[in-house]
Amino acid sequence: MTAQSLEDKIRAHGNPSHMLQNAQTGAYQFPVAPQYTNWMEEVRAWRNGAVLMNQSYHMTDLYIRGKDVNKLLGYVGVNSFATFGKDKAKQLVCVNPDGYVIGDVICLGLADDEALLIGRPPVCNWVAYQAEIGDFDVTTEFDIRSLENPDKPRKLYRYEVQGPKALDILNEVNEGGPLTTKFFNMGYITIAGKQARTLSHGMGGAQGLEIWGPYEDGPAVMERLMEAGAKYDIRKCGARAYSTAAMESGWIPSPLPAIYSGDAMKGYREWLPANGFEATATVGGSFQPDDVADYYLTPWDLDYQRVVKFDHDFIGRDALEKMAEGPHRKKVTLVWDKDDVLKIFAGMMEAFPGPKLMELPTGHYAAHPYDQVQLDGEMVGLATYPSYSANERAWITLAMVREDLAEPGTKVQILWGEANGGTAKPHVEEHRQILIGAEVQPWPIHSAARESYRKQS
Repeated sequence: MTAQSLEDKIRAHGNPSHMLQNAQTGAYQFPVAPQYTNWMEEVRAWRNGAVLMNQSYHMTDLYIRGKDVNKLLGYVGVNSFATFGKDKAKQLVCVNPDGYVIGDVICLGLADDEALLIGRPPVCNWVAYQAEIGDFDVTTEFDIRSLENPDKPRKLYRYEVQGPKALDILNEVNEGGPLTTKFFNMGYITIAGKQARTLSHGMGGAQGLEIWGPYEDGPAVMERLMEAGAKYDIRKCGARAYSTAAMESGWIPSPLPAIYSGDAMKGYREWLPANGFEATATVGGSFQPDDVADYYLTPWDLDYQRVVKFDHDFIGRDALEKMAEGPHRKKVTLVWDKDDVLKIFAGMMEAFPGPKLMELPTGHYAAHPYDQVQLDGEMVGLATYPSYSANERAWITLAMVREDLAEPGTKVQILWGEANGGTAKPHVEEHRQILIGAEVQPWPIHSAARESYRKQS
């Protein structure tokens, strides 16, 4: 019998951890051109000039409408939504009843009774489920990512203009009032006669704006931005460059949602389809536990404890109050040892099998990458999303390590590659594991981004 739900699929496989480790899909896709010029200069543009990122296609959008919008958001979110409303924005973080992270999305207040969630599918699906089964006077509407519905145009275009010259370009093209540039505040801009909404945030330590409006307005807006940006050497950002942005900005984009085990989540697994993101996503890396719950992360692992507010009742509150006492791992950047990285590439020209191939500029090959961080042969943390930063001229990854090892300059090792020659994922070649030296550094890795990112005014 064909599986109809995620729960059916897990039951058929017997072990959700092994199901995810051997899933046939690859890394999360960004359905834009791989590069428009060359990925290295596109990466350098958000640190040194200006870059335009087309985010219109790879994220799931969920519209929530009705008088209980804030009530629903407060119920599913660890952060408070008591004063949320029109033109306000938050990073919505959701956990399961045991306090483990399902994911995070950007939440925009389009009106006092309408919110828009934007991100990878897990949180949008979770919120839609809670809206359906709970006592909330709301309706929900999905605008799913283009990968899952390639023939249907998106409702909105979404562009991001970033870099030290971004505001010069945005002010030049703006035909409306003053731009809103205070961190994570929303505003308006008019470009080529088309009004759009904006969200202020930045990369590379500089101010920038995310811009969105009706999908049909997108081409005219992009044309005007590129025309005005030419003298500032603006570059479009392709999928290869974009895949490194999260590591530089200090955001772990896709923790494995903590939904695959436990009786409390069974109803949700029965609600999710057998062909959806959660059922087909793959896990990769040297951390390969038999128990899927070992993949689950806490808000402290991701440095989200700073947004947890115990001033409202929400799913997982009791568990998080108990977790708060610790101990906790701490999020850091790991900079990979140059000589050890070179051993990986040298292995391509040595006897087979060599170390696991590292694609450029991102070495991860699964939607949810988890590599072991070790010290003296003991596992002391997890590393995610290895990426080459053309700005730092180094391979970096975000990680969560034992708190006593989080001091900058601390030396650890990353176990690179999967056990026993690799899993059954078709894009994983036979290989051998190798230890890579790494040094602990803060996040974001770039000091200007770290010190000014949330201080924009």
